Amino acid sequence: MSELLKNIDARTKLAGTNKLEILLFFLGLDQRTGRRETYGINVFKVREVMRTPVITAAPEMPASVEGMVSLRGALVPVIDLAKYSGISAETPREIMIVTEYNGHTQGFLVEGVDTILRLDWSKMRVPPEMLTAQTGGLVTAVTELEDGRLVMMMDVEKVLSETTSIDNEIMFRGVVALDRPDAIVFYCDDSSVARKQIEKTLNVMGVKGISAVNGRSMWEEMEKTATYAQSVGQPVSKFINLVLTDIEMPEMDGYILTKRIKSDPRFNGIPVIMHSSLSGMSNQKLGLSVGVDEYVPKFEPQRLSETLARRLGVAGTPEALPES
Repeated sequence: MSELLKNIDARTKLAGTNKLEILLFFLGLDQRTGRRETYGINVFKVREVMRTPVITAAPEMPASVEGMVSLRGALVPVIDLAKYSGISAETPREIMIVTEYNGHTQGFLVEGVDTILRLDWSKMRVPPEMLTAQTGGLVTAVTELEDGRLVMMMDVEKVLSETTSIDNEIMFRGVVALDRPDAIVFYCDDSSVARKQIEKTLNVMGVKGISAVNGRSMWEEMEKTATYAQSVGQPVSKFINLVLTDIEMPEMDGYILTKRIKSDPRFNGIPVIMHSSLSGMSNQKLGLSVGVDEYVPKFEPQRLSETLARRLGVAGTPEALPES
């Protein structure tokens, strides 16, 4: 498996083609259902797969956080995905998937890994509302394998946001406030956690936002807006001031969405900001290659607000969060 993961940078050639590669893994036989489900994580987020090392327990950690390990001198938190997901599995979690996003590294304990699968984002479907409600948004996309198995893509960002001690009040301090009640930002992300953070950032800024769960839904909303703008004889930029897009999304990813926007004359002059946890230089370069105007890492509200303020053409001033 380590050989499969060695050359992740080479996989960046998939960007712009609406394709991805996912690592399939198992969390164990659920004693409640008698089923062993298959899950997936985008290979771009995976640094390595290894046998679970000795874990040092730490006091006062969330129930699903087993502790920490030392990897090449760096302390890495370790999360038991079965415990986090509420799966009652008795089999040992002997494999650790080491993931990296937004410059942070963490280990996920799993029962085992299967293989790396290459497929088209169009084959990844938004999960039914019933499943989304039942899992609390943990599953962001579902695809069917040739053998009939369903693979559920986990929202890594949701897992990390709920297992790390991030002070949300501190995160939003210094967010730039704008006197632009007329500004409208279109944003899309398949992660409910990410959408909520964007929404909160925009609210603190005093900017309106229109959200979508993936690139396809965003594109449909933009086309409707363009049609309306034409019917009233106004430029589309009057109704869409900026587009903020994630990279990884089912049905249509952020690269394809950006390509469509930048190749459509109706949306000339509307900036597209890529907002992603895939913060490596290779991903930023790929975003720029399809026409992205800027790249902002996720979960940094201050940087996001500063970028939005500059792109919306107004110099804002920092504003503290209102008292809760």
